[in-house]
Amino acid sequence: MDALILAGGLGTRLAPVVADRAKPVAEVAGHPFLAFVLDHLARCEPVRRVILCVGHKADTVEAALGARFGPLSIAYSHEDEPLGTGGALRHAIARFRPAAPMLAMNGDTLFTLDLARLLAFHRAHRAGATMALARVPDASRFGTVEVRAGRVTGFAEKGRAGPGWINAGTYVLGRIAAEALAAGPHAFSLERDALPAWCADGLLAGLASRARFLDIGVPQDYARAAALFGRRPPQRA
Repeated sequence: MDALILAGGLGTRLAPVVADRAKPVAEVAGHPFLAFVLDHLARCEPVRRVILCVGHKADTVEAALGARFGPLSIAYSHEDEPLGTGGALRHAIARFRPAAPMLAMNGDTLFTLDLARLLAFHRAHRAGATMALARVPDASRFGTVEVRAGRVTGFAEKGRAGPGWINAGTYVLGRIAAEALAAGPHAFSLERDALPAWCADGLLAGLASRARFLDIGVPQDYARAAALFGRRPPQRA
């Protein structure tokens, strides 16, 4: 199966400490951050191709990762202009036509959930799409996700302090979701436009897990990533 990774954002909040490359290939413990994401993907037996959705500083992503990572082949879906997360996925689906179900992931987050478990959950719930949920001690930067009986029932806005379940940026996209993305506008947001619509239609499942979650979107979390991965380099073999 294919995994689509969003790696084309501007990385504005991280720019003060990472200005020379795209955020997903910011150096962490001597390696591009995406190498740790790919290392996790490579352990999921069904995944064989990764499609990186690139835009801002795309050349730095290609230079850092090349065409292969261990058992994974890597293809690049280039955006000539910002398309938003939904538009980036729409563009990649139109170009590479991956078969459903497929994985979709944020390139600046790592969630160590067992991906085979996520796929099995998606199939068992016959969902249009499934999102992974992480537990964090302070959800104010992310906003929270409400789930009942395995179905996502709502989203709370950012700014509410305290622990909560958040969107971990890892998804399974079934046929219905893939078709909806392919029919979407030129540029749109997966998080603000597509996910709430799928939730309202009862198509969105949610799997909560206390696996390790890491987001390098802000300098303090980027610094924490270096400490976490300093002793475990990603494996390309």
